[in-house]
Amino acid sequence: MGTMGFKNLLVSTLLYLPSSKSLTIFWNFGSMLGMILLFQIFTGVFLTFFYVPEGLMSFSSVQYIMYEVGWGWLFRIFHFNGASLFFVFLYLHIFKGLFMCSYRLKKVWFSGLLIFFLIMMEAFMGYVLVWAQMSFWAAVVITSLLSVIPYYGNYLVIWIWGGFSVCSATLKFFFVMHFLLPWLVILLVMVHLFFLHETGSTSVLYTHGDYDKLMFGFVYWMKDLYNLLFFWFFLFVFLFPYLLGDPEMYIEANSLVSPVHIVPEWYFLFAYAILRAIPNKVLGVLALFMSVFSYFFFLMVKNYVSMLVKLNKFLVFLLLICCVFLSWLGQCMVEYPFYELSKIFSFIY
Repeated sequence: MGTMGFKNLLVSTLLYLPSSKSLTIFWNFGSMLGMILLFQIFTGVFLTFFYVPEGLMSFSSVQYIMYEVGWGWLFRIFHFNGASLFFVFLYLHIFKGLFMCSYRLKKVWFSGLLIFFLIMMEAFMGYVLVWAQMSFWAAVVITSLLSVIPYYGNYLVIWIWGGFSVCSATLKFFFVMHFLLPWLVILLVMVHLFFLHETGSTSVLYTHGDYDKLMFGFVYWMKDLYNLLFFWFFLFVFLFPYLLGDPEMYIEANSLVSPVHIVPEWYFLFAYAILRAIPNKVLGVLALFMSVFSYFFFLMVKNYVSMLVKLNKFLVFLLLICCVFLSWLGQCMVEYPFYELSKIFSFIY
């Protein structure tokens, strides 16, 4: 009976699921993210075979993967470019949700934001594992931000560090967490899909009842085949594999010499610009946290007006432009006029 129940669930999810007739190509971002997640886990598992999570050896083990392991360079290049590609589609997916007022589906929105938080943690910890100059000092900066938590902050920082500074114990902690978190993400993705199939996707027409919808099977299977085109994005892996990286990522970590200009990866630059725009450490960290947490406030919005309303589109476009400018300002030096512009765009955000 259990097998039949599972079979019925699978058939109803993949074949008979009522879907809006106006779902566009932008609807595919979610399924693309699922494909990239599985691809990241696949390549990541192979990299763990040869990676050594130890302060003196980790940078050398990454070089060993690149130069000595058969096809190791390919797996690593796919893995770190896959992380960038993941965030490209993740941000597109979130902005598509804002355009379509997807926060009406409260369970779907909440579970999606939890996945977003976990993916940000996952990406940061993977970045540190290279144990290069930029990733080491990024770890020092980001983990020390936890010290703003009243009373427990310093204890929490020392616990994560495993000592009195970022050291080999910190690396091991990050490695274990980086390995375990994707399995929790997969579980949350399944919950996210379950909630989505319970309510159906939002669309431009905002179709209410199942009487006005199409069957998911075949029609949207064909649309999902567009995902195969996403593999063409991996062409830039061979053409420009290091385009999105930082030159400091090819210098081994040195705890005595910090880089002249510490910047995170491109996908965290908008939040980093907001952090730097505020001179007070506590308020800066609060603004950094709110830059992502503020999306939870959409759960309180009882917005059942048409998503074709121009004001909604204007506000989402404004947020999009703001994020682009903040990302550019995040990698600029802290000087005039970039610092003043960061304040202005942080306020608009």
